[in-house]
Amino acid sequence: MEEYHEGYEEEIDLAEEIDLLTNNNDDYAGVEEDLDEEGQMQLLILQQQQYAQEIPEVVKNFIIYFHRNILENNVYELHGIYENSFNRLTEKFYGKTPWPEADYIAPLVNDDQVFLTLYRELYYRHIYSKLTPAIEHRFHSYENYCDLFNFILNSDGPVSLELPNQWLWDIIDEFIYQFQSFCNYRSRLKTKTEEEIALLRDNIQVWSCYSVLNVLYSLITKSRITEQLLVSKHGGDMIEAAGEYGSRPLYKMLGYFSIIGLLRVHCLLGDYTLALKMMDNIELSKKALFARVTACHVTTYYYVGFAYMMMRRYADAIKAFSHILVFIARTKMYHTRSYQFDQINKKGDQMYALLTICIALCPTRLDENIHPHLREKYGEHLLKMQRGEEGLQTFEDLFLYACPKFISPNGPNFEDPNALTQTIEPHHHHAKIFLSEVRHQLLIPTLRSYLKLYTTMGIDKLSAFLDIDAETLRTQLLIVKQKSRQQKWTNGTLLEGEYVTTSDLDFCLKQDMIHIAESKVGRRYGDWFLRHINKFQDIIAGMDLRS
Repeated sequence: MEEYHEGYEEEIDLAEEIDLLTNNNDDYAGVEEDLDEEGQMQLLILQQQQYAQEIPEVVKNFIIYFHRNILENNVYELHGIYENSFNRLTEKFYGKTPWPEADYIAPLVNDDQVFLTLYRELYYRHIYSKLTPAIEHRFHSYENYCDLFNFILNSDGPVSLELPNQWLWDIIDEFIYQFQSFCNYRSRLKTKTEEEIALLRDNIQVWSCYSVLNVLYSLITKSRITEQLLVSKHGGDMIEAAGEYGSRPLYKMLGYFSIIGLLRVHCLLGDYTLALKMMDNIELSKKALFARVTACHVTTYYYVGFAYMMMRRYADAIKAFSHILVFIARTKMYHTRSYQFDQINKKGDQMYALLTICIALCPTRLDENIHPHLREKYGEHLLKMQRGEEGLQTFEDLFLYACPKFISPNGPNFEDPNALTQTIEPHHHHAKIFLSEVRHQLLIPTLRSYLKLYTTMGIDKLSAFLDIDAETLRTQLLIVKQKSRQQKWTNGTLLEGEYVTTSDLDFCLKQDMIHIAESKVGRRYGDWFLRHINKFQDIIAGMDLRS
């Protein structure tokens, strides 16, 4: 796997690629204002070439090699360049500094604007990832994304550009991340200078919610991905469904990833129904295109699970989180070689926290592959959440740790003096909404613990145990009854489902007597033995190889 991303280190005759001049900056310093437009252009070229001399030779070779493979649409080579070489050079030369600006490397690539736009996408992503972006970086990155998407969407016919699926996903993912980051940055006006506030006031269209949604919906429309998914599900002519644009991998995958992107954006905005509605034509139960990119796979299940949790469909949320956590555990050894290893691990830990919340609200038997990990990570938290009022803080702490960084679709009112001293915190607003639901269920674990001990029990006896009056107890019993019934997905779209009882404890109230019935699901011992037999066989096979 190493040979396809080392080619840039071969000797390249840079003299053939660009004439490097040796003039010093001092030769043209201070004369810029005396030059006409043509003279200033020549001066810029001289400055670019001078700066190019200061770029390490291996980086210059890499950029030329990178450019050549973009021109040739060599997706196989680009995969290695993108996932390995770029990150290795970043660690070696640019761990604490930005990569060279696009203007300075332009002479190395014959001022190829398409390549420079793609390079800037990586340049600004590196600043967001490793450094602290200034307001100018945020604005310029937005402009660069506008240039990139305008090129893809508004060129005369489909563009002849091919990129690896991983990069295409990261473009959509980073586009949404920077939008989210800007919204949170814009909401904290009291930490801004007057100059920054003036820039934000005069550029309200930058990273606007409308522009971001417009890009994602436009990519879906242009690629005809919805029509392609329908044909894939129900049959038909795929070539006709895809059309001129959708038949190109670039458009097809950008359209597909934009669906996942809209799932995320609508969750960030708090519209969970619309978020799941975006997934109508994607079947989670079958191997879908999102599984080709691990980060996309994890993101999809995280936001589907979170949307279900906020819609009080805890059984479906548990199923979504459990599925992806088992996947992460089984493929962990492969993630260590990925540049996104830390990101996937953090998202996995957040999903364990959300799964703990769901289990506290809807006790369920978990897959034996993830149950020990949950007990190890959040066992104490789970116990605290079952202690009534004192567990409320634990619910809040886990929610704030694991929830998405919510955004407000509208910026602050710059004309309101009070807005300049306030900070909008959307995640606290959503936490408040979620905790209001949790408060209704604080007594349920205690009630369940008593009801499990009896088959019949008088209202007066139970109210004495709980130290509450009989009427309050009746209300609490009705809450238990209502919360034990949830809408649960069986087939169809993610929003569909049937109302079923999710609790293993059922009861009915006849006058002043509670009649209780408990149904326990027996352990599947066959699966346990089969799993351990397979592990034992793997151990024996490993020992045979070593011997």
